[in-house]
Amino acid sequence: MTHKQAIALLAAVLLSAAMCEAAAVGRTASEFRCQCIKTHSTHFHPKYIQELKVIQGGPHCSSTEIIVKLVDERELCLYPKEKWVQRVVESFVRR
Repeated sequence: MTHKQAIALLAAVLLSAAMCEAAAVGRTASEFRCQCIKTHSTHFHPKYIQELKVIQGGPHCSSTEIIVKLVDERELCLYPKEKWVQRVVESFVRR
């Protein structure tokens, strides 16, 4: 085996290993990052909220995330510092 062939083989093995590692990390990578890219701050009636999740900030994301699932199956990230959002979260906690 020549020097160039050995380098090409080594590069192929390294590329293959890197691709396998990326595939394994890809499934769990969403657990280690913020889920909300854009937040919604326009007020709407809470009766349209089917489910509410509050994800506290931590090593995965520096800010608190509030994710709601609406009755039409859409998911929205709400801006947690809005007063109306805080009131909605409090009302869901009381239930």
